[in-house]
Order: sequence, then structure tokens, then C-alpha cells
Amino acid sequence: MSMEVTAWNSMYHAMHAPDDRRPFSAATLRRIGRFARPHKRALIAFVVLSSVTAALAVATPLLAGRIVDAIVGAQPLDRVLRLAALIAAIALAEAGLGLLTRWFSSRIGEGLILDLRSAVYDHVQRMPVAFFTRTRTGALVSRLNNDVIGAQRAFSDTLSGVVGNLVTLVLTLVAMFALSWQVTLASLLLLPLFVVPARRMGGRLARLEREAADHNAAMGTRMTERFSAGGAVLIKLFGRPEQESVEFRARARRVRDIGVRTAMVQTTFMTALTLVSALALAVVYGIGGFLALSGTLEAGAVVALAMLLTRLYAPLTELAGARMEVMSAVVSFERVFEVLDLEPLIAERTDAVPVPEGPVSVEFDRVDFTYPSADKVSLASLEEIAALDTAAGKQVLHQVSFRAEPGQTVALVGSSGAGKSTIASLLPRLYDVDAGAVRLSGTDVRDLSAESLRASMGMVTQDGHLFHDTVRANLLLARPEAGEDELWDALRRARLDGLVASLPEGLDTVVGERGYRVSGGERQRLTVARLLLARPRVVILDEATAHLDSTSEAAVQEALAEALEGRTAVVIAHRLSTVRAADVILVVEEGRIVERGTHEELLAAGGRYEVLHRTQFAAGDGAPDQVSPASAAGAH
Repeated sequence: MSMEVTAWNSMYHAMHAPDDRRPFSAATLRRIGRFARPHKRALIAFVVLSSVTAALAVATPLLAGRIVDAIVGAQPLDRVLRLAALIAAIALAEAGLGLLTRWFSSRIGEGLILDLRSAVYDHVQRMPVAFFTRTRTGALVSRLNNDVIGAQRAFSDTLSGVVGNLVTLVLTLVAMFALSWQVTLASLLLLPLFVVPARRMGGRLARLEREAADHNAAMGTRMTERFSAGGAVLIKLFGRPEQESVEFRARARRVRDIGVRTAMVQTTFMTALTLVSALALAVVYGIGGFLALSGTLEAGAVVALAMLLTRLYAPLTELAGARMEVMSAVVSFERVFEVLDLEPLIAERTDAVPVPEGPVSVEFDRVDFTYPSADKVSLASLEEIAALDTAAGKQVLHQVSFRAEPGQTVALVGSSGAGKSTIASLLPRLYDVDAGAVRLSGTDVRDLSAESLRASMGMVTQDGHLFHDTVRANLLLARPEAGEDELWDALRRARLDGLVASLPEGLDTVVGERGYRVSGGERQRLTVARLLLARPRVVILDEATAHLDSTSEAAVQEALAEALEGRTAVVIAHRLSTVRAADVILVVEEGRIVERGTHEELLAAGGRYEVLHRTQFAAGDGAPDQVSPASAAGAH
């Protein structure tokens, strides 16, 4: 490695070092050790190979010096050839060991990435819905990518660098002092000219790079938002394309300017270091030549010292920045551990039981609920704010009690923000109650296994979320083992088989991000088909036709009639005309059930339901014609 490359590496690590100068945490190091333990044998082999490779790197300059002495001393040709052959053999050995070391390095590094990513991914999947509503998706993805890779570098790069450089440094110093202590000391005096500029320039470049990264991140966020289907529509309808371009170009221009400044600083730095490296070699040849001519040093020793110089400066410069590299890796580990240390609010009990067989009843028993405070479900760094709010929110539900017998439909009506969707989210245990209990067939949902709870429950929401994948893949989320005939049967019952059959790729047609390649009604019917494929015993409909036109709503309601048949249902409703035939209608206001009964009973009572009904039909919201309970999906 040349001194110019060495200096560049030092500057690079200074540029990318973290600002945080905290001392290493013993607990963090122990956790890193636990992740490294499965790779212990590979790590040992890696360290040994790195040490041997470093030792071989020092041997070559010494042999080269002996060849020069042999030539100057007019020694036999076979001695020169043997030394040359030995150098060649060492070169071959270095190449082979380098490949083997790299194989171990990649195995350890990629294995660590696999372990860390799997741990974070599995942990994040166990987090409550509140975690995802607060967290910036990009920040979370960064933990799975950038920070995991940063942690991996601790083993694949930093470890080998520290071990190899220490061995090389010790052996080089021993060899150089053995050859000439005078030349060695003179060489060490020039070391600050390598290290100090690299550190100072590195700090300056780091500031430029961070500023560029901030601008690039802002441009990335803007592009992500504007280039999504919904964002693009919004910009076209209400945005100012010219202003958008001006703002984007301003940031892009700043990134360009930073790039030019960075390039010039780097070039200036490298030019200066090239000059310093030439001066260092001049010192070696000057002092060494003087000693050789005075008869106190062999000519071959001068050549060996010149070649060893790079072996001296390289490890010294690299080790000077080793702490920054280690700290950078430790910080990456800490950021990964920060996510792993965030305890999920929903935990499955070790003795969890399955949902009882047969038709399922639903019961809410004096349920109180308050959404958890931010510090219990999120991280400030994932929300990109200074600190999380620790204050608990306002209580949302107060002593909510009701029961839906197997096969019954219970409708929830009331003002927006009254707590209807919160009640629906407690049933599949997206959150846990603060007091009281939610039961399925008499068993508290907190005592049920997550697998059986998911298998028993199906939910259709107003946004009808679909992944950017094929129709087939979106349906198979409900039941991966479903066959072709079952998929088409679910589509037929959802009144969607004709449409899918007409698509260019049929079931293998990609629906686009959030399903934007299909209409709103078709998207909702796909979610209903997914529900039918799952065959749940309890169905939750949360405003399933809230934003559909009358034609699409009628098609979705027909599909939902199939989904609700013979199943226990909890339906959130806004248009009261859609829930007239529900077995029980619950009026929810400010987190309390203020009225309950059938449509006729509630109208006769002249209470809140009668006011909502009169207001809606006076405004022309909903037709008074009675529909089946299945149509309650048109809620909201």
C-alpha cells in the first residue's frame, strides 16, 4: 500500500467517523460478543490468516534488500535466483492467503448482516400498530440497511485492519531498527505530516459530506412523496410544478457545489501528501545513502528501508484512526440494539391457548383504553425529533360492554372520533385494554395464541390496502396454501372473477403500489376476496365502503354479503341506512356506549341515534331503503 493510499484511507475514515465521542459501553460490547459467538471459529481463522499475511508483507522488502546486496557483492547467480524465487513464492502465498482471508471476512460479515437484519425484522413485526403510525419508514429501513452494514464492518474491515496493522507495525519496527535506528527515527519524525492533515481535512470533508447527505435525504424524501401514485396526483391537482422544480433544483445545485468543493479539497490534500511521501523517501535515501557510503549500512538495507517505509506509515496511520472506525461500528450496533430494546406492548403468553372450535361469540367487558404514550411505542431517532412525549394520552374508551352472539351482526355508529375504530382494533388485539377484557367465546384475547387469533379474525378497512405485487400474491396473504380453484372461487364470490380474467396476466397481474392500478371498488373487492379466502369466523368491517361511488359500493356490498354469511360481525357504520337490519346497534359517543338496541327501538327512544338518523336523511346522506346486515360494510 502506497503512502498516498494510506493517507487517503486515514482521511476517509475521519470523514465517516461519528460525531459521538462517548466511551464504549461494556454492555454493548457484551451484546456484540453474543452476536459474534456463532462465528467464533471463522473469526479465529480470520485473525490468524490476517496475522500471517501481515508477516509475509514485511518479509518481501527484507528479501529485496538481500538481492541488492547479492548483486552489489557479486555473489553467485543461483543465490540471487533463490531469493527471487522466494519472493515469488511469498507473493503467491500472500495472494492465496488474501483470497482465503477475504472469504472468511465475507462469510463473517454477511453472516452478521443476516443475523442482525433477521433479529430487527422479526422484532419490528412484533411491534404494535402505534409504533408504525409514529415511525418514519425511511428511518426504520435505514436501521435494517445502513446501520446493520455499519455494524458488519466492525468484523469484516475494522477487526482485520487492527490485527493486521498491529502485527505489521511491530514486525516493521523491529526490522527497521535492526537495519538502521537512525533512518527509522528520521522516518518517524515525518509521521505527523501524514496524520495531522488527514485528520483536519477529514473533519472538514465530513462536514461537507454530512451537509450533502442532508440535502440528498431531503431530495429523496421529496421524490418518494411526489413520485408515489397518490403524491403525483396531489401535485398535479393542487401543486405548483414550477415551484416544485425550483425548490428541487436549489437543493440539487447545493449538492453540486459541495461536490466541487469536496473534489478540490481531496485533490489538494492528495497532492500535498504525494509531496510528503516523496520527502519521506528522500529522507530514507539521503540518510541511508550517507550511511551506506560511509560504510555503516549496506546498500540492500537502504532499499529494504525504503520499501519498509510504507509498511511503517500505513499501520501507524491506520491505527491512528482505528478508534474512529471502532466507534463508528459500535454506534451502528447501538442504533440496531436501540430498536431491539424497544419492548413490544403486545406479547403472547407461553401458555396461550387456541380460539375454541365452532362459532365464535364476541364480548367486551367493561373495557377502558388509553393510547400508549410515545415513549412506550417509539424512538425519538426513528421519528427524527429531539425527544418523545412521555405524557399519556386522553382516555379513549370508558367501561365499554357489549356482546355479539355467534352469527350476529353488531353495528357501531356515532360521531367521528367517538372511539368506534378503537373498539374494532382491540378485537384482533392490535392493542391491549387498560382495564376489563375482550373475549372470544369466553376466552380473553390476551390468553389466546396469536396464530389462532389471526386465523379466526378477518378485517376489511376503508383504505383496502394492497401490496405492490400480483393479484395472486395479495390474495395468498390470507392463506398461502390455497389452490388455483380456491383463488378463483374467492374472486367469483367477491364479484371480481370477470375482471381478473380479463387482465393481461390474470392472477399474475401486478396491482401497483397500494393497488392504484385498479379502481377503488375493485381494490375493496380484492380485499373482500382475500377475506373470503381466509374463511374467518369473526369479521370486522371498518368503513369498508366509505369512499366509493354508489355503483362500486353496491358491488362491494354484494361481495360482503358473502363474507358475513354465518359469521359473527362487528361493523363500524356512518350511513345509518346500511345498518337498519343489524342485530344490535351501539351508539358510541366520547368513548362510551350511550344507546343500544335495534333500528326501530333506537328510533322510538328519540335519543342520539334518532338525531343522527334525522340529520343524515335531512341532508340526503344515505337512502332509507332497508338493506341486509351485510350491507353494514358501507359504514361511514
